Amino acid sequence: MDITKLSTGAMLSGDDIDANANRERVRQRRLRRKLYLLTPILGWLLYRLVTDNPIRLGMPGWLTGNPEIIIALGLICILGAVILIPFLTTGRSPHTVLRAEDSNVRLADVVGAEQTKREAIDSMNLFLASETFEEVMGGKPRRGVLFEGPPGTGKTYLAKAMAAEAGVPFHFVSASEFQSMYYGQTNKKIRTFFKNLRKAAREEGGAIGYIEEFDAIGGARSGMNTGSQREGIVGVVNELLVQMQSFDLPSGRDKFKAMWVDWFNKYLPPHRRIKRPKSPMANILIVAATNRAADLDPALLRPGRFDRVIGFHIPARKDRLEIAQYYLDRKAHADDVTNVLVADVSAGYTPVRIEKLLDEALIIALRHGRTAMTMADVLSAQLVTEVGVAQEMGYHPDERRRIAIHEAGHALTAVLTRRDVKVASILRRSSALGLVAHGDSDERFLKTPDDARDLIAVALAGRAAERQEYGEASSGISSDLAMATTIASQLVGQLGNGPGLLSLEAAAMPTAANLVAKVLADEPSRAAAEQYMQEGAERAAYMVDTYRDALYDIADTLCEHDEVDGDRIRAIVAAHTDITERRGPFRKKQDAARAVES
Repeated sequence: MDITKLSTGAMLSGDDIDANANRERVRQRRLRRKLYLLTPILGWLLYRLVTDNPIRLGMPGWLTGNPEIIIALGLICILGAVILIPFLTTGRSPHTVLRAEDSNVRLADVVGAEQTKREAIDSMNLFLASETFEEVMGGKPRRGVLFEGPPGTGKTYLAKAMAAEAGVPFHFVSASEFQSMYYGQTNKKIRTFFKNLRKAAREEGGAIGYIEEFDAIGGARSGMNTGSQREGIVGVVNELLVQMQSFDLPSGRDKFKAMWVDWFNKYLPPHRRIKRPKSPMANILIVAATNRAADLDPALLRPGRFDRVIGFHIPARKDRLEIAQYYLDRKAHADDVTNVLVADVSAGYTPVRIEKLLDEALIIALRHGRTAMTMADVLSAQLVTEVGVAQEMGYHPDERRRIAIHEAGHALTAVLTRRDVKVASILRRSSALGLVAHGDSDERFLKTPDDARDLIAVALAGRAAERQEYGEASSGISSDLAMATTIASQLVGQLGNGPGLLSLEAAAMPTAANLVAKVLADEPSRAAAEQYMQEGAERAAYMVDTYRDALYDIADTLCEHDEVDGDRIRAIVAAHTDITERRGPFRKKQDAARAVES
């Protein structure tokens, strides 16, 4: 093969694949063996036919006319099947074999993850050209690859594309299918899975095994003395480690030959002994997928096992543009729906969520008697998928006004802090009586303390608006306080904006299971988080009081229309104030006070 083709980033094909040549050699050898076996049998049948003594099918003479024997043999066969079938099926590998024709997904369908796809193709090419890589270049083929990333980022999707492009048997299995209620059967299923892989690899020139949710059987071992309590912690991991080194184990046929060779060699002098048959290394690639790589046993990630980790990430905007275009090419949509707009509204979405968003938009379009979705349908679908379906609750007029004031406080503060407000609503969705959907104006991957303080102020703005209008806040602020507490705890315990630089997130505390609990358990950190909360509450109260007219206009519009889009909210706020600077006068006063204290 031409080794330079490995640097092009494309899949190998045709004569460049060593597995194809191996498969052809195995096929010819299989035909020769069948010919050697069948030739004597066919010759004997032909001889019987020529000598006028052909074989006649039918019941043996000793069974004819003896129904008692027939009934007895039938009962014996049924009893034997009842006994033997469960025994023979126990410990069978639960995998499913996929061929290229079984999948409609190809590597061309994997979009928005070019670097990830390139790494997967490189691993595939090393597997398909393993003979050249080992014999010509002197390298050792890669045996294990770990797909790691959040759910919905395309790990299984890429694996199916690899199965379709590889041209070799693809053994697909979920790790949970290995688990059994009987002790020892999990290990036996794993051994059977690898045995089937070795057999398929030697017959087809190569085989790929894919284990989904790998952390179900590859979790870290806490101690070697726990094997009697939990088979999946120690015994199963040990079995995986052994099987990852088993690709050169002999087949059953080779073991049988070796047994007879050893028997004959016992009677032969050393210089006359027969050489034992040598089994070739099975060309196998194991691909494991997990979204909890940190929970895996470290021994599984060492060289020779799953030593290459391919990361799957939440797609950035340029990747979402490709993903959105891929799905829009396959779904009916109006001209106002573009990949740019879909990519903008789907920040933080995985490819699966983007597809689900567009499918939900099609459902909304169908509900309104249309066969193509519009951008309004996409925005409505976003609320449905993120928050839930809107429900008209029939609020009391006073309560309706109070909810509108609460949500108007969130919306007003979000606009003043340069947040991208998408919609404000007083319709109930899931457990929320109202909501304001907002996000970053531009996609960013880093968050600053100023961003966190803005979010705290937005979260506490509903409370400030209620207190300003009614003198007290309702139970609707409970989730707002929880959100603000979480952000303040992250500022103190995670980002070093507390009394010290020590990270409480890195601390293991038996009495505190999460970061918020750790911050609240430490008195100085708790006081610092409370200070951020108080500053946010004061800042929110300042904004809703200063721009009270804008607050009332937003609340009136919500009472009239139930839902208001972000453009209209921004127009209302702009009509009452000129927002020219992100850091308003109250923020400057806070910063000056903090500087004096320091």
